[in-house]
Amino acid sequence: MAEVDQAQLFEFLCRMGDNTLVLGHWVSEWCGHAPVLEEDIALANTALDLIGQTQMWLGLAAEVEGKGRSADDLAMLRDVWDFRNVLLVEQPNGDFGQTMMRQFLFDAWHLEMLGALAGSSHDQIAAIAAKSVKEVQYHVERSGDTVVGLGDGTSESHSRMQKALNLLWPYVGEMFAADAVDNAVAAAGIAPDPAALRETYDARVGAVLAEATLSVPEDGFAHKGGKSGFQHSEHLGHLLTQMQWLQRAYPGASW
Repeated sequence: MAEVDQAQLFEFLCRMGDNTLVLGHWVSEWCGHAPVLEEDIALANTALDLIGQTQMWLGLAAEVEGKGRSADDLAMLRDVWDFRNVLLVEQPNGDFGQTMMRQFLFDAWHLEMLGALAGSSHDQIAAIAAKSVKEVQYHVERSGDTVVGLGDGTSESHSRMQKALNLLWPYVGEMFAADAVDNAVAAAGIAPDPAALRETYDARVGAVLAEATLSVPEDGFAHKGGKSGFQHSEHLGHLLTQMQWLQRAYPGASW
């Protein structure tokens, strides 16, 4: 089995942690603003799960990097161009339907990725994945049920969910495109080839969208997408401004 360069392993761990960090903070913005109390609590719990996973991924990334940084340093003191999340998770909340469509499209990928990582040759990665996958199983069931309920609901909710799908679907392909980092960690048995997750993802997502009476945009499941090249949208900059301002205003402050 091939050896993986520590810099590539660090990069992979940052990708996993940045995905959950960015999405977790977007979802947390619904706290106190969701349509009903049950959704408010559920979204807050989802955000907490994602931020908890971030702590583990970025904590391990800091350990692998070996430069004395912590998970908090990686989360709060990097600039926007240093983040490695997929573009899907940095898309704004929009309305409730858009938030839940974004959540479902990510959850379905996240579950497949974590399931594969639970068998990783890297013991710490396997342990993080095994813990996280239990939470994400709930996430995908809940977000999928909500997509069905809204998609197959009123004419208004159906229209909004179709609009959300049309907006977010072009970002799906990036999650399955591999680059040198993905190839290296796959060769070392640390993580799966992203493309290998696509078939089961398509089956899960396709079944939910069919039940929701929603139509996949024209390019459908054949859309390949590609790595973003880490050219982030303005949405991430806006989010980081909110997320990091206290740490940057009062460096090293403690309570």
